[in-house]
Parts: sequence; structure tokens; C-alpha cells
Amino acid sequence: QVQLVESGGDLVQPGGSLRLSCVASGSIFRIYTMSWYRQAPGKQRELVASITNSGSRFAIDSVKDRFTISRDNAKNTVYLQMNSLKPEDTAVYYCNAGVEKGPAGGLVIYWGQGTQVTVFS
Repeated sequence: QVQLVESGGDLVQPGGSLRLSCVASGSIFRIYTMSWYRQAPGKQRELVASITNSGSRFAIDSVKDRFTISRDNAKNTVYLQMNSLKPEDTAVYYCNAGVEKGPAGGLVIYWGQGTQVTVFS
């Protein structure tokens, strides 16, 4: 089995910063794309940013000048550095990873349990 555990969510004032972390553990042969999603109350879950195992990054327009996704492949960890936070960034943030569990292949998508980010004034 594979587990994704997020951490770093907190209460923060507008303009503040947070760094989210997500560690993958378990039966892992290779991790492909790792992503951060978020879900605000009453809204659908949306992709925030993603990074491939070779380091190619993507971020949605509303965060790309403020958030930075990175990963440490040796630690099976993905990070989301969030700067200049706004109230509209308030959401539960979820980690997502495409994991190959063995050399025979077979990609499985795993999700973390989420971490709450609240931006309030």
C-alpha cells in the first residue's frame, strides 16, 4: 500500500506565507507526476499545481505568480510554497501522486487526506 501524508496547513493572515509538504511512503517503485489540488467549501476540487518526475512544472493562473511547487525525489516528497496568500486561497489542500509499485508497471493514483489552509483578516 502507498500513503500520502500532507502537512503544513495553518491559519494565516492575507499576505502571509505557508509551505505545504506531502510525503509518499509504502510500496513505491517510481513516482511520476505529483500534484496539489484544493477544495473550498461548496466548490469542486481543482488542480493548483503539478510537477513531473523530471521537474516540469505547471500552475493555474490564479496562483502561478505566488505559489511554487517543488519535489525531492530522494525523499518522495512534494512541496507547495505559498506566498502572498489571499482569502480566496482558503481551502483543504490535497496531495496527489501517480505511483508505479513495481518494475512490471501499472500506474495507480493516490491521494492524501488533506490539510486545511485558512487565510483570514
